[in-house]
Amino acid sequence: MSSEIYRDAWGIPHLRADGVRELAHAQGRVTALDRAWQLEVERHRARGTSAAFLGADSLPWDLFVRRARVDDTARRCFTALEERDPETADWLRAYVDGVNAGLAEGARRAPEFARTALAPGRWEPWTPMGVWLSTHILFVGFPAKLWREEVVRRLGADAVALFAADGPGTVGSNGWLVAGERTTTGRPVIAGDPHRFIEDPGVYQQIRLACPEFDVVGIAVPGMPGIAHFGHTGTVAWAITNAMADYQDLYRERLRRTPSGVEALGPDGRWHPASRHVETVEVADGEPVEVEVVETARGPVVVGPDPGEDGTEDALSLRYPPRVTGDLGFGALLPLLRARRVADVDRALDRWAEPVNVVQAADTEGGLLHRVAGKVPVRGTDNRTRVVPAWEPGHEWRGWHEMPHGTVEDGIAVMANQHGPATPLGTEFAAPHRARRIRALLTARRTWSAPDMAAVHTDTHLASAAPLLERLAALDEAALSPRAAAVRARLLAWDRHMDADSTDAAAYAAVRGTVVRRLAAHPALACLTDPPACPEVFRPWLDLTVRVGYALQNLLTARELYGIDRAEVVREALEEAAADTAPVGAEAVTPDTTWGDVHRLVPWRALPADPHEGPGLSGDHDCVLCTSSVPGLTHRAARGPAARYVWDLARREDSLWVVPLGASGVPGTPHHRDQLPLWLAGELAPVVTDWDRLTKENDEH
Repeated sequence: MSSEIYRDAWGIPHLRADGVRELAHAQGRVTALDRAWQLEVERHRARGTSAAFLGADSLPWDLFVRRARVDDTARRCFTALEERDPETADWLRAYVDGVNAGLAEGARRAPEFARTALAPGRWEPWTPMGVWLSTHILFVGFPAKLWREEVVRRLGADAVALFAADGPGTVGSNGWLVAGERTTTGRPVIAGDPHRFIEDPGVYQQIRLACPEFDVVGIAVPGMPGIAHFGHTGTVAWAITNAMADYQDLYRERLRRTPSGVEALGPDGRWHPASRHVETVEVADGEPVEVEVVETARGPVVVGPDPGEDGTEDALSLRYPPRVTGDLGFGALLPLLRARRVADVDRALDRWAEPVNVVQAADTEGGLLHRVAGKVPVRGTDNRTRVVPAWEPGHEWRGWHEMPHGTVEDGIAVMANQHGPATPLGTEFAAPHRARRIRALLTARRTWSAPDMAAVHTDTHLASAAPLLERLAALDEAALSPRAAAVRARLLAWDRHMDADSTDAAAYAAVRGTVVRRLAAHPALACLTDPPACPEVFRPWLDLTVRVGYALQNLLTARELYGIDRAEVVREALEEAAADTAPVGAEAVTPDTTWGDVHRLVPWRALPADPHEGPGLSGDHDCVLCTSSVPGLTHRAARGPAARYVWDLARREDSLWVVPLGASGVPGTPHHRDQLPLWLAGELAPVVTDWDRLTKENDEH
C-alpha cells in the first residue's frame, strides 16, 4: 500500500501510509475531499483574491492582505525553509500535492463552488504558510495600539488602564494539565478547549496520522500539514492556548514622493528608499480596485499613506516576525509528530514561531511541560503599547526573547490567556476569572479521570458579574419602580451561572448590555465615539461600545470615571431593562426570556446561509464555557469552543474530543453537523485507535 483512509463512526479520517511523505500526501488529499470549499476560501483569503468570487464584503480583507504582503511573506518563508530544512519543505510539498490531487473531486461534492461559479485553483508549496499567516496575523490584536493612541489623545495616558481588557477575537481558550498524582490512573491528563470564531466548516479538523515512524491523533488546521496545536502520539501529548504575547509593532512613517519612487524617513534622520507597486483587486459584480503596496525598512504600510505636512505623507507600517525572519515555525511540525517524550516536544517547540503560545505537555513516564513557544522581539516598552515614530531612534528590534517556562503547582497547571509565564512578553491579558475558576474546580477534589473533565469544560459560573451586582445592591430600593426592584431582587439572589435555561442570566445580560450602551453614549466618553480613519478590518478594535463591553468590570470599579455618575447609569439601565420589551442590541428580553433564547450561535460562513436561528448556548465571555457575545451590541455568540479535547496518558484510547459541527465541510452530508448535539450538551466523542473498529474508505495510490 501507499496510503489508506479509514473513518470512524463520526467520519473522522484515520490515515495510514508507508512513509512520512505518503502520509502528508494523504492528509492533503483527504482534507481536500472533506473541506474543498474551506480550503479554497482560505487560499484566496491568503492571496487577497477572495472578493473576486465572494463580493465587495470581502474587499476590506483583500486590501489588508495585499498591503501586509501576506502571500509574499509566505513565499519567502518557504524559500527559506527549503534552504534551512529541506526535509520539511519536501513534506510540505507532498501535502500540497495531496490537496491538488483531491480538490477537483472535493469541489464536485461542495455546492458552494457552483453557487459562486468558482473553479478550484492550484495550491503552491507555500500556500499552507499563507493560510497559516492570514489566519493568525490579526490574532495578536495589533490594532489595539491604534485604540490606545486614540485613548491617550482624547482622555490622557491614565485612561488606557481603564480600557485594558482583552480585545475582539483574541482570548477565551482554556487548557489544564493534571499530573498523575491527581488522576485515577496515576498518569497525567491534559484537557482544554480553544475558543475562536466558530466557523462553518470548523476551524479545526480531527484526524489521525499513522506511518512506521509515528501514530498521532490530534486536532489539525485544514490547509496545514501535521498537528500543530493539539496532539497525542501515544506516549506524549501536548496542547496550547494563546500566550497573549505582543510581537507585532506599528510604526508611524513619514513618506515622500520622488521621481524614482517613495522614500521613508529613518531613525538616522535620512530618507531611505521604500518599495512601491500597485496591485489590482478583482471584485465580483463590481469594478476592480487598485491598491498601492508600500514597504519601508520597518515593514509594509497597512494604514495610509495620507497627506501630511510639507508635502510629505503619513502612514503606519506593520513589523511582524515572519516578514523579518522568513520563518513561520514549520520546522517544529515533523519533530512534534515524532515526539516520544516531553523533552522531544520541548526541543521541537524551540523551533516554533507564529503565533506565540503557552504549551502544556505530558508523557507516560510522568514528564510534564509548561512553557511559552514562539518568537517575540526584544525592543523598547513603547513598541509594545503604542504606535512609535519610525524616524526616532530606540524603537529598533534587538534580538529575540528567551521563551519562559512555567510551573506545575500541586499537580495542576492552568492556562487561560491570563498573566502567567508569558507576562514579560505581553501588554494585555485575559481577566483571571477563567483561570481561577478552573483551578478552583480542579482542586475541589483530589483525583480526576478523563471523562470527569467535561464538567470543567462546561462550567458557567460568571465571576465578572460581581461589580455590576454590587452596584445593583447599592441602589436605593425605594427609588426603584416595582418592576426594577423585582429584577434587582432576582439578580441579587441569582447563582451567577450563565445557563441556557436561566431567566436570571438573561435578565443580568439585559441589564449589563444596557449599562454598556449608556456608558458608551455618555458625553464624557463621546470623544471616543468616532474612530480614526483606518482600514475597515481594524474597526472592531476601535469601536467604543465593544471596548466598554469588554472593559466593563474596570469601568465599574475604578475610583472615578470622568465625572460619570455610575450609580445613576446603573439605575437607569435597570429601569430600562426591567421593561417587558426593553431592547438589548437587536434582541428583546422579557421576564420569561431565557439566556439560551437570545444567546445563540452564529457561525461565520464565507457565503451567507439562509437566515435561521442557531442553537441557544450556555456560557459567557468570562465563563470557562466562553461563548462570547458583545455586550451592548448583541447577545448572539460568534465565538466559543472551536474544539474540546481530553488527552489521557494512561490509555490513549480513553481520550475524548469533539468539535462544534462535524468532520465534513459539505452541507447536508451525514458528518457535517453530527457532533453538534454532543458539543451543545457538553459531551465528548471517544478517540478510536483500534483499526479494526474503523471503516476503510479507499486506497490512495
